[in-house]
Amino acid sequence: MSKFDFPPSIKSRPVWGTLEPRPGAAHLFIADAHGAEAILDVATPDLMAKGHIIYIPRGEDFADKLRALNPAQFYEGPSYAAAVSRIRRTLEDAHMGTQVYLSGTEGLMGQAMNEAMQAGIEYAAIQTEHRGSIARRMQCVHCKGITEDVETDPFVCSHCGLNLFVRDHYSRRLAAYQGVRVDAEDHGNVPAPKGIYE
Repeated sequence: MSKFDFPPSIKSRPVWGTLEPRPGAAHLFIADAHGAEAILDVATPDLMAKGHIIYIPRGEDFADKLRALNPAQFYEGPSYAAAVSRIRRTLEDAHMGTQVYLSGTEGLMGQAMNEAMQAGIEYAAIQTEHRGSIARRMQCVHCKGITEDVETDPFVCSHCGLNLFVRDHYSRRLAAYQGVRVDAEDHGNVPAPKGIYE
């Protein structure tokens, strides 16, 4: 799947990079869906000999190709929530010199980056590459609920039912964009939804 060129935005919006092989004591790869393609692009036998891949398919079928890379460890999980305990444990057990590679959706990368930072992984040791869906992980600033995979603007909060404007303001702590009520001053005046980047 081709990469998406995100339009310029405000400073709080994350800027995703491109994975590249780096020397390290160990290599942790965390990816979902098409993020597997970034791992396939960067993988070398040396990286895989010390590599641990944590993959969440989200309906895509790259697991066999990732296994064929012969990583030292491989885990396939049904969701981020199911994989997070393994991610935390792996990060807790990481030694100095571990390199972390995050690829796939913004929601996965943001949450996994947050876990890595909390575990004390140096920021310079974390790489990212966006691949696949441009759907956003959104937090309603009114009820604080998180709605996953938002593709339209405005959208309806899955928790409180308010119509929310999709903002570019991003919270690294929450790994989510912020949504604000679109009809706060004129209840019921909600524009027709359109794709986030239309």
